[in-house]
Amino acid sequence: MRPFPTVLWLGLALALLAVGWASARAPIYVSSWAVRVTKGYQEAERLARKFGFVNLGQIFPDDQYFHLRHRGVAQQSLNPHWGHRLRLKKEPKVQWFEQQTLRRRVKRSLVVPTDPWFSKQWYMNNEIQPDLNILKVWNQGLTGRGVVVSILDDGIEKDHPDLWANYDPLASYDFNDYDPDPQPRYTPSDENRHGTRCAGEVSATANNGFCGAGVAFNARIGGVRMLDGTITDIVEAQSLSLQPQHIHIYSASWGPEDDGRTVDGPGILTREAFRRGVTKGRQGLGTLFIWASGNGGLHYDNCNCDGYTNSIHTLSVGSTTRQGQVPWYSEACASTFTTTFSSGVATDPQIVTTDLHHQCTDKHTGTSASAPLAAGIIALALEANPLLTWRDLQHLVVRASRPAQLQAEDWRINGVGRQVSHHYGYGLLDAGLLVDLARVWLPTQPQKKCAIRVVHTPTSILPRMLVRKNVSACSDGSHRLIRSLEHVQVQLSLSYSRRGDLEISLTSPMGTRSTLVAIRPLDISGQGYKNWIFMSTHYWDEDPQGLWTLGLENKGYYFNTGTLFYYTLLLYGTAEDMTARPQGPQVTSRTCVQRDTEGLRQGWEGQVESGPAASARSSACKMSSKGKKRVVLPTRPAPPTVEQILEDVRGAPPNDPVFTALAPEEPPDLSPRAEDPEARLEQLYQQSRAYVAMNERLRQAGDTLRQKFEDLRQADKRLEQDVSHVTSATS
Repeated sequence: MRPFPTVLWLGLALALLAVGWASARAPIYVSSWAVRVTKGYQEAERLARKFGFVNLGQIFPDDQYFHLRHRGVAQQSLNPHWGHRLRLKKEPKVQWFEQQTLRRRVKRSLVVPTDPWFSKQWYMNNEIQPDLNILKVWNQGLTGRGVVVSILDDGIEKDHPDLWANYDPLASYDFNDYDPDPQPRYTPSDENRHGTRCAGEVSATANNGFCGAGVAFNARIGGVRMLDGTITDIVEAQSLSLQPQHIHIYSASWGPEDDGRTVDGPGILTREAFRRGVTKGRQGLGTLFIWASGNGGLHYDNCNCDGYTNSIHTLSVGSTTRQGQVPWYSEACASTFTTTFSSGVATDPQIVTTDLHHQCTDKHTGTSASAPLAAGIIALALEANPLLTWRDLQHLVVRASRPAQLQAEDWRINGVGRQVSHHYGYGLLDAGLLVDLARVWLPTQPQKKCAIRVVHTPTSILPRMLVRKNVSACSDGSHRLIRSLEHVQVQLSLSYSRRGDLEISLTSPMGTRSTLVAIRPLDISGQGYKNWIFMSTHYWDEDPQGLWTLGLENKGYYFNTGTLFYYTLLLYGTAEDMTARPQGPQVTSRTCVQRDTEGLRQGWEGQVESGPAASARSSACKMSSKGKKRVVLPTRPAPPTVEQILEDVRGAPPNDPVFTALAPEEPPDLSPRAEDPEARLEQLYQQSRAYVAMNERLRQAGDTLRQKFEDLRQADKRLEQDVSHVTSATS
């Protein structure tokens, strides 16, 4: 018998591998159905009784989407249930339905060896490199009070000593078991610790003698248990839609597999949940969705192949190490907005936070650790200005992110002069600068969208192909719809023999080139991209008019072939020239921190130039001890009343300016906004102006008080000198 040729053996092995991989990627259908009906609850009940379903209720509050489950259908199957599909299709009052499939979602944490405990939270209290500038905000009395954050994950240990005081049951639910208790399921390996760790980063209680302090340690914190069970489009949509008028910020540190070959994103219902969140959440101001960018760097993954991080409705956060280096797990992509800290190699300091079993840990890492830090910082900004919309916060994050000393080879200057990177977005998020800008920010004008259909007939993809389009039609005839860009999307349908070998880029009229997806060596799929949407934040505030160039380039096997079927350029922005807005000060105030002989933190304010020069911060911290002031970080007390403040200013005449500055007045109107879009915008504008004016009056009053206290101190000093002279003379 002739030996089987080696080539045939190899081919057979590859074929079996491909079949196995394909079957592993095949959808797994479950017994849940999402159904949209015209007559609401009664019609859903009728359908359930007629076809043997159990009606589990509405997917979104006050709506026509319902969750039905059939006990007679297999819990998991590779085949859809065609019988129920045909029956529902014949029902005239059923507008849409979908049998749910399992969705693979992984937590974006990393397991590292046990290392010695680090005694301080260096990312908030760093003596050498730039930190997140949290102390400056705390010293202003801002600690997240009045802001509600919910962690969408595997649950939250609500009775943890560092979490229970801030725990909010209204911001919590268990969508895996459908009960109001988000307590995690305990296992020998403690695999469900992820949500509890993320929660502690945001809102761990300060000054209770336990663990560390959260970034916004007076914010309310909730947890949604949704990753420890069957994950479907319904589960994700319900999690993202929980209490949208109560929860301000949702923080998510999970997504599709970071394996370098997956292209996946939210389903129909989850996309609808995002849309409803930003349009209706927070009384119309828009919910904030903070997302971890991903941990697939080891596999050369790209977070633009993740439909959660590249959504215009989420704010994607990347990571850097304490030394300002790109972590080994970090994914480079054009959709990242900003960066906070995490760790890199095993010896790097990591993030201190709460852990299961009422414990603490200093081993939290990955982009999972970065997103909650950003959520806490944004909570501080919302406390400073609660009228910020979801788009306002995105504009502010772009302006408050600094390249600092973040090291990467791909830093570029875009068309409006901002540095931007595929690794870091616009840089390290500066909490002090974000809050400073938030206090005086006026509402962004309404979002405009311009869709340009560029390619709609099949075109062969050459080894290097450029598709150019001159954009000048983004207007309604009388004026331009978009003067300043925000998000830019590219929607593509194409086939390619090896998807991971194709690099796709987009160059704006102002010369900014953004890589939408780089090569992914592990992505051997021949399916290409089907109506996939790539997104870039690199053109923020640029002018969209002019020549846009889409680049498609084969970076792999020479004989790769493909066809471009469809290409649409989607531009989002505003009619306002945003470059005329304040861009933030060139010099930011940071707090230099040292420890005295008792180990207590001491700090003083120094002006430190932002930018890559680390020596500037170092020199500013070398101030004489005469300039020091003790920085104490207590739990923020209740704000004093006007009467208490006036009572403390003893001896001031009734017509003193401080009385006028602090005189009680009507607070800005926070009543529900008008229905008409123009009226809503005008109302929001007036409310924001009122807040800005109130903040300015308080600042002036504070300056007046400080001057009075300084005058009193000088008078007391002169009196002491006079007493000393009298004593000397009499002796």
